[in-house]
Amino acid sequence: MIDVRDLRKSYGTLDVLKGVSFGVAKGVVVVVLGPSGSGKSTMLRCINQLEDYQGGEIRIDGVPVGYSTGAQGRNAHSEAVNARLREQVGMVFQSFNLFPHRTAIDNVMMGPVHVRGVAKAEARDLARALLAKVGLSEKADQYPAKLSGGQQQRVAIARALAMQPKVMLFDEVTSALDPELVGEVLRVIRQLAQEGMTMIIVTHEIHFARDVADRIIFMDDGVIVEEGAPERILSGASGARLRLFLRRYQGDYLAS
Repeated sequence: MIDVRDLRKSYGTLDVLKGVSFGVAKGVVVVVLGPSGSGKSTMLRCINQLEDYQGGEIRIDGVPVGYSTGAQGRNAHSEAVNARLREQVGMVFQSFNLFPHRTAIDNVMMGPVHVRGVAKAEARDLARALLAKVGLSEKADQYPAKLSGGQQQRVAIARALAMQPKVMLFDEVTSALDPELVGEVLRVIRQLAQEGMTMIIVTHEIHFARDVADRIIFMDDGVIVEEGAPERILSGASGARLRLFLRRYQGDYLAS
């Protein structure tokens, strides 16, 4: 479903991604761990074509993202093509990015109505079902300012799901939340995993990573340092960089 080959991204002379390659099969959950500045979020933004990239290739369900490579070399897609591809990839950010002047249900309806051309009545039914899915049926008519951070993030997840994406990307979605609100958001993501949604999740929540991931990728300094099953990565960390990271975030997952 997701195929990343030799992905390279730089800002001027700063190389952020230095040849990242991995694949995610349909229905698989990949959790990406790594210290700040390792390139995790930039990688997600490239997959969703929110960032251009200078080298390599990304494909979603076989379709090239951002660029096509042919006999005449590497050609950038038009924004219209990129927009159609983005409809297939839901992304939820650290910040909630809800429209403050619209209710929860209106926030969820906007994509289907304005992007996919769904009738408002149908979009409203879909939005109500998705708000129920994330446990917010009773908050449908509330404005974001009246919702807790965890509730706002769950509305953001419902909004992304409303586009019926093939893939979901989560970028540190709990890092801006108070600790007591983290669990309610992680429960929604765990439910999506159980339902077979293809996902890439960037997080520092080590316990959650172990619970939900089919595979874990550890990144540092723009490259994939280690990759494998959660048990091997979290309990049998061999590399010094991964051990240092785990010691910082969850020392009890270090191998003895």
